[in-house]
Amino acid sequence: MKITEQIKLPIETEMELFEKKFHKSMESNVALLNRITHYLVNRKGKQMRPMFVFLTAKMVANGQVNERTYRGAAVIELIHTATLVHDDVVDDSNKRRGFFSINALWKNKIAVLVGDYLLSKGLLLSIDNNDFDLLKIISVAVREMSEGELLQIEKARRLDITEDVYYEIIRQKTATLIAACCSLGACAVQPDDTELVERMRQFGSLIGMAFQIKDDLFDYTDGPIGKPTGIDIKEQKMTLPLIFALNNCTSKEKSWVINSVKNHNKDKKRVKEVIQFVIDKGGLEYATNKMIDFQQQALKLISDFPDSPYKESLELMVNYVIERKK
Repeated sequence: MKITEQIKLPIETEMELFEKKFHKSMESNVALLNRITHYLVNRKGKQMRPMFVFLTAKMVANGQVNERTYRGAAVIELIHTATLVHDDVVDDSNKRRGFFSINALWKNKIAVLVGDYLLSKGLLLSIDNNDFDLLKIISVAVREMSEGELLQIEKARRLDITEDVYYEIIRQKTATLIAACCSLGACAVQPDDTELVERMRQFGSLIGMAFQIKDDLFDYTDGPIGKPTGIDIKEQKMTLPLIFALNNCTSKEKSWVINSVKNHNKDKKRVKEVIQFVIDKGGLEYATNKMIDFQQQALKLISDFPDSPYKESLELMVNYVIERKK
């Protein structure tokens, strides 16, 4: 059994029902919109975000979920899907998970409008049911994701990202959405326990940090094609292994690396040399240790919950985040 299937086992019934509710939450009177949302639903990924919502809810409420849990999971998925559709337009990307993106099939204007539609559907699902506490959690996540993206763009121009700024970028860009899933799961079933909701938010944030560092490491380690990709270097992205290497080299080496990333990022040989430089300086080792540190902090936050299949699945999920191969 695949690890993702194993993680899903204790929430299989909820996930099946969620699929139906989520599909319904996208419905519209416009045939074109329904055609596009149907395309989106049929090309879903691993659905880690709703899984985090249900597993957290069941862990903190002795296996119970309610209608708010389903709405929370649907809102997160609607808003996450909206941001992906918009991202593909911004990045001029024609593929998403191996399938054509919305902008590739229906052009940018329609893709932006579909993203807006999904965003408004998510907001209205909360407002119509007076889930203002859930809406606040989601709205904060959307704001932070936008800020994180813009902070990265601002810093990437000058290639002057410090380790602290890097953590702030990935906290906002990646970790904030997983943090929202976990705090939503807790808030949906235990709305009055603010301490619990905050603890689960921190839990999700730490997982998100580890998840992003793992993504950064893929750029330097052998991928499915058997060699490092160097995509982040080609895109002038300052990731943790590179930041560490730049902080632990001579000024001459630093100038060479920055010049390589800025002006020679399309030169395969030069990119390969930068990858080797980062490996030699211990950048991968350092980033791996930081990733494990975030993972251990996350596990510690749920260690005192009673043993249950839901807690076990969440622990599996935390480990899967840093052990996955893609």
